[in-house]
Amino acid sequence: MGTTSRSYDGVAVTVPITIPYARYSERGAAWFIGSALAEMINAASIDKADIDGLAVSSFTLAPDSVVALTEHFSMSPRWLEHLPMGGASGVIAMRRAARAVQAADAKIVACIGGDTCHSGSFRQLVANFSRFSKDAVYPYGAGGPNSVFALITQRYMDEYGATREDFGRLCVAQRTNAQQFPHALFRKPLSLDEYLNARPIAEPLHLFDCVMPCAGADSFLVMSVDLARSLSLPYATILSAVERHNAYVDDAVQLRGGWAIDSDQLYASAGLGPEGIDCIETYDDYPVISMLQLEDLGFCRKGEAAQFVRNTPLTYDGGGLPHNTSGGQLSVGQAGSAGGFLGLVEGLRQVTGQTLGGQVEGAQTALVSGFGMVNYDRGLSAAATIIQQGK
Repeated sequence: MGTTSRSYDGVAVTVPITIPYARYSERGAAWFIGSALAEMINAASIDKADIDGLAVSSFTLAPDSVVALTEHFSMSPRWLEHLPMGGASGVIAMRRAARAVQAADAKIVACIGGDTCHSGSFRQLVANFSRFSKDAVYPYGAGGPNSVFALITQRYMDEYGATREDFGRLCVAQRTNAQQFPHALFRKPLSLDEYLNARPIAEPLHLFDCVMPCAGADSFLVMSVDLARSLSLPYATILSAVERHNAYVDDAVQLRGGWAIDSDQLYASAGLGPEGIDCIETYDDYPVISMLQLEDLGFCRKGEAAQFVRNTPLTYDGGGLPHNTSGGQLSVGQAGSAGGFLGLVEGLRQVTGQTLGGQVEGAQTALVSGFGMVNYDRGLSAAATIIQQGK
């Protein structure tokens, strides 16, 4: 049965904020989330009381949740959303906040992804990530995402003939982008030889295939276009957005995600195709996942992403398809759930001309995709949006 999607007309996405990432921090997740909130309030020149919606994603906020933050921050919002969907949470937060604004359930929604990272915290997160992880994975020595994505990466290589050099081209291009982005934790140039010769982590994954956990936050505001204009804020509009959970349950190992189901609707609602996208920000905890998104979102056919990255410049100024223009998580770092907001915040900066790093010349449209909540052999949540420069 086909589905149709109501438009997001009249909704603005604005005020992209990053709380600089740090490898480790003794501060809690609430500090990073609250800092992002404070910076958005200052950047928008509004009062805290003007924010009547709050959407938060965080792995390390527990035992608190978004409702506890309202007391911590002395807020009284009328709309809340807690988003335990990891790397898909940024797009989903924007999508649901937009619907709240359209329904007049909230006037201004603050969407924030933030986490801390201190010694031992990542190990604790991995051990208790899900019931599946706690009972069926971690006790048997397979804890952590490296083994999961090694499985997916090897299957992808076996199925489609991709090589480590192909994944390396993506990583090297992202590091080139990161050299212009002040918040990237890895800005040193990376050559393909350095990528190939890096120490192994979980074959076929080596050091530069693996995202580095860190602390930080990314955030944005969702409001009406009329309000954004009255506040003189640069903004983007939402051409389309989709989310899908637990797609392709019969696949033995994940080689596709929910984007493949919904990409036709994504483009039809936006009124354009992949050729109309000026930059793409994929969720990139490991390069194979970016390959899946490039395929499932129609930039190349299934199994052809390796050939695509061989032939297509991916840097912000390369004249091909600018990809992960801030450097992505593989160079910026993964601040927990903030990693699911990083691409959307960067895409918003690109189309509104507020980049902190390299600017894609003439960028008016950005496609942002998210991926999250990985069990042993697959991620459960996939999301994507196309945003456009506000007029």
